[in-house]
Amino acid sequence: MTMSSADTHCPYCALQCAMTVIHDGSTTVAGRDFPTNRGGLCAKGWTSAELLASPQRLGMPLTRRPDGTLAETTWDEALDAVAAAFRDTKAAHGADANAIFGGGGLTNEKAYQLGKFARVALGTSRIDYNGRFCMSSAAAASNRAFGMDRGLPFPVTDLDDARTILLLGSNVAATMPPFLAHLAGARANGGLMVVDPRRSATARLTEDGAGTHLQAAPGTDLPLLLGLTHIVIAEGLADRAYIEERTTGFDAVRRSVAAWWPERTSTTTGVPVAQLRETARRLAAGRTYILTGRGVEQHVDGTATATAAINLALVLGLVGREDSGYGTLTGQGNGQGGREHGQKADQLPGYRSIRDPEARRHVAGVWGVDHDDLPDAGIPATALLGELGGPVKTLLVAGSNVVVSAPDVEAVRARLEALDTLIVCDFFLSETAELADIVLPVLQWAEEEGTMTSLEGRVIRRRQALPGPDGARSELWIMAEIARRLGAASTWSTNPAEVFDELARASEGGIADYSGLSHALLDTGIEAYWPYRSESTPRPFAEGFAHADGLARLVPVEAAPPTPTDRGGDLTLVTGRYLQQYQSGTQTRRVSELNGARPEAQLEIHPATASRLGIREGALVAVSNERGTVRARASVTTDIRHDTVFLPFHYAGDECANRLTEARVDPTSAMPEFKRTRVTVALDATVPVARPTAHEPVGVSVAGGPIDDAGRGGALTKEGLHA
Repeated sequence: MTMSSADTHCPYCALQCAMTVIHDGSTTVAGRDFPTNRGGLCAKGWTSAELLASPQRLGMPLTRRPDGTLAETTWDEALDAVAAAFRDTKAAHGADANAIFGGGGLTNEKAYQLGKFARVALGTSRIDYNGRFCMSSAAAASNRAFGMDRGLPFPVTDLDDARTILLLGSNVAATMPPFLAHLAGARANGGLMVVDPRRSATARLTEDGAGTHLQAAPGTDLPLLLGLTHIVIAEGLADRAYIEERTTGFDAVRRSVAAWWPERTSTTTGVPVAQLRETARRLAAGRTYILTGRGVEQHVDGTATATAAINLALVLGLVGREDSGYGTLTGQGNGQGGREHGQKADQLPGYRSIRDPEARRHVAGVWGVDHDDLPDAGIPATALLGELGGPVKTLLVAGSNVVVSAPDVEAVRARLEALDTLIVCDFFLSETAELADIVLPVLQWAEEEGTMTSLEGRVIRRRQALPGPDGARSELWIMAEIARRLGAASTWSTNPAEVFDELARASEGGIADYSGLSHALLDTGIEAYWPYRSESTPRPFAEGFAHADGLARLVPVEAAPPTPTDRGGDLTLVTGRYLQQYQSGTQTRRVSELNGARPEAQLEIHPATASRLGIREGALVAVSNERGTVRARASVTTDIRHDTVFLPFHYAGDECANRLTEARVDPTSAMPEFKRTRVTVALDATVPVARPTAHEPVGVSVAGGPIDDAGRGGALTKEGLHA
């Protein structure tokens, strides 16, 4: 067999580490030098090729038989059935009875085409995606403050020279290990400051003089940020010249934080007063970055919390400077691009509002349809899932596994089963696909061409390294075939380069303007940060913000008292990730090395709490509230607060953490409350202690040794990662 190779990027997180895929009978990957990963990959990246030849790959479409089983069928029969379901549903119940649920891992081309398919081929407003569960609060806060939502409005390499980095709600040592190299400078200066109720692998990087771990109580990030802003203003640490020149709204924010004096903040958060003052002073000392992640945002007050982080950054004068800044860490591989071009319920390509008449006219012109025929804004993901089996009768899921990832998943499962028709595009029989009436097998990352947009807003090329299985198809082809069967208006190319060109035209003039880009230009290796009209924009806030007057908005927010939702138990459950697993586990639970390292969910619980409940290491416990029960092995550790327990969210069935989370959302962003759930924990005495606990690695190695006070660069190697 002739050897082939392709330079592409990792299929997992938004760091989008560069790699080369080599195909010579078998398929392997090698790290490739790139600013974000510098040749390194994490365990997920190194093992990513295993899934390409997995015996569990779907090879042909499946349809539900009368006896309830799924059986292989032809593409023509499957697509005819899909088109008939959409057509019949619309005729009987109206266009909005058809719905689409997308994913943040789809390429830009597929995300764009999915939004167009919903609005033109189906005529439905009912489209949203799983990015609503990841980035919506940070996006809402950034749009309000800056007039633009770009995760990191600066290249990630800017962090290398930071003196201080305040990281809230993100365990990057587990979620994107190559990112740690960019924290090494701050660690060397003793300035890595991590806010987390757990002593996570990232929090442990602050030890031995490398920084500070602020172990705030779960759900108290907002009071913490208000308290830090209070100290900055009260101690004269605010950058008054910057505030005057580049912002508006300072007086209202100053008044809003006046009540959060250090002692009150300490009582609420559990962070000592001295640590609060030290943190505020350190942040004001220069070369400072504030970064937020999902732990801050996945709350019913997530938009307010993200806004408070932005306010702190603006009061310190950090945003838009070359040596300082604020940003939020996008999680999913194309979480940034996936929300820019039409998957969100209220958006058109280019990050335009679907209710903006000019945006509707522009995009409809590109699509060759009447702008009056485009539907209105739809409803966000959690509300959309709530309509299944009721107003929504037929659902297409592409790139998501909602039976594991959505809040209150048992209710979601029941609603999926109540649909007339469930259609799922996937490359494995995920837990959601198992419920489908029609399953359509699709290509994986190394089998397709396209583009992704990284957490920096950098548009990069995904390249095909090998052909997919004979029976698998691209979602672009699937949408084109269904649109043809429905007699849909517009054109439906199956060529990713042509779809990207159309996306570029549709985005022109929008906030996320890709109009100057093409596959051919990206193939030259240029740096392409959006907006890209005629040139790249790596730092879009250097001269001004995206509001008409060029000023950033300081927006006062308040920390609300605990609400009646804080019920159902005496402990607070927080959810998160393992290093070796990813998202709903559809991919990583099928990789032998990764699943062997983390084969099951484990409940982290403090020794004092475990002792009180009669729980010992390795015991099977039941974690319960009024929505359900999860069973997991106990990991008794001082890395968690005594009032808090932790579960990973990668597992299905009895181990699914989202059996417990509540479908209650932020009023601005519609982000569900994933990180603050009241539960009870009890020993299941009928099951004996099993295997010992595999604790999260404390150190993550880089080429030449571990990241420590002496190390700044380096890249994760396969050997070092497993050391």
